[in-house]
Amino acid sequence: MQVACTAAQNSQRVLPRQLSTSSASLRRRGLAAAPGGKFHANPLKTRGASVARHMVCASSTAAEPRTVVNVDLGDRSYPIYIGAGLLDDGALLRKHVPGVTALIVTNETIAPLYLDRAVAALSEGGTIRVEVVVLPDGEEHKTMEVLMKVFDKALEAKLDRQTTFVALGGGVIGDMTGYAAASYQRGVHFIQIPTTVMAMVDSSVGGKTGVNHPAGKNMIGAFYQPRCVLIDTNTLKTLPDREFASGLAEVVKYGLIRDTSFFEWLEAKVDKLMSRDEDALVYAIERSCINKAEVVSLDEKEGGVRATLNLGHTFGHAIETGIGYGEWLHGEAVSVGMVMAADMSERLGWVDPTIKERTLALLNKCNLPVAVPECMTVQTFQDLMAVDKKVANGKLRLILLKGELGECVFTGDFNREKLMETLHAFVSRG
Repeated sequence: MQVACTAAQNSQRVLPRQLSTSSASLRRRGLAAAPGGKFHANPLKTRGASVARHMVCASSTAAEPRTVVNVDLGDRSYPIYIGAGLLDDGALLRKHVPGVTALIVTNETIAPLYLDRAVAALSEGGTIRVEVVVLPDGEEHKTMEVLMKVFDKALEAKLDRQTTFVALGGGVIGDMTGYAAASYQRGVHFIQIPTTVMAMVDSSVGGKTGVNHPAGKNMIGAFYQPRCVLIDTNTLKTLPDREFASGLAEVVKYGLIRDTSFFEWLEAKVDKLMSRDEDALVYAIERSCINKAEVVSLDEKEGGVRATLNLGHTFGHAIETGIGYGEWLHGEAVSVGMVMAADMSERLGWVDPTIKERTLALLNKCNLPVAVPECMTVQTFQDLMAVDKKVANGKLRLILLKGELGECVFTGDFNREKLMETLHAFVSRG
């Protein structure tokens, strides 16, 4: 799949625990760190994510989570509820609202679909006053200017430090609401209700929040954890096919970097996922959240192992910024970025060629792009990758595959000529 490129080339998330990423520390937590910074884990055996599964009685009138994944951050730990119909479970939602006010932040696309239900769930019983702000939809609106609308509404409604900001929407709404919550009166409570695959499996979990800058994606933000994440899988029924596919890029990522058996499951069950089979969806979301929760519990502020969650993102963010925010969806750019990372890893001699082939095949079956947009140039990639957040002391660091499927490295020690070979192989213009 090749998405058309129509934009100009250069449009212009109590104290945290100190987590060590040394080999000894990681081994104590069940996460093996091999020489060279390679991180690998069995997601169902390491610390950081406890899972509770619930049998739902067919005669029950109230929705119950099928699964609860816990993100282990000490006294800031929080649950991820996964199941169908959870948006209507007001009691579940309200128990994570400690005050008497809440501000729902959503967008123009989601508001007509789910806003009334979210308001009803929060306001049931009359103990919580619910305010609402509706933002424009799209990555191009993930800006400080648009974020001010959230602060304007909060001040207009005289919301205090005990209020709770509720993100109802996809990754853009979640990131912006989280950053607003981290900033308003120096920090208020925060809940995530993701409505896209991308937000459910990635952006709603882990506390990364922020907005974009014309010079780079997510350059302004904070690490700020929610009180809970409530995933109602029924909201995916209204998600357009393109956005559904976009979210699967992050699902595939977990298999590539740390969960071999999950990657193999995806290869076998991709048709069920693409048809939105409920059981397959719940399993894929749960497995992704377990992987994310484990990594976040080990490295909340991205000092080491958490960076591996950004496989393909340095290439992908360059694409998003280079062609203009909103022209491609985030997962589409990450999909191409992962193929480029696999290609570079193969050129370095770090992986067997079959890993790149399997990655390409799976992403193609997910209806995701695997080729760079024609308007990108090698120079644009170089310029934008040079200001990536993973650059340290002027040195570009990348997440690359190394070893067997499910193993990767976060490193700046690689042959720069191989990076240039990959860029020239994927980009038709200099």
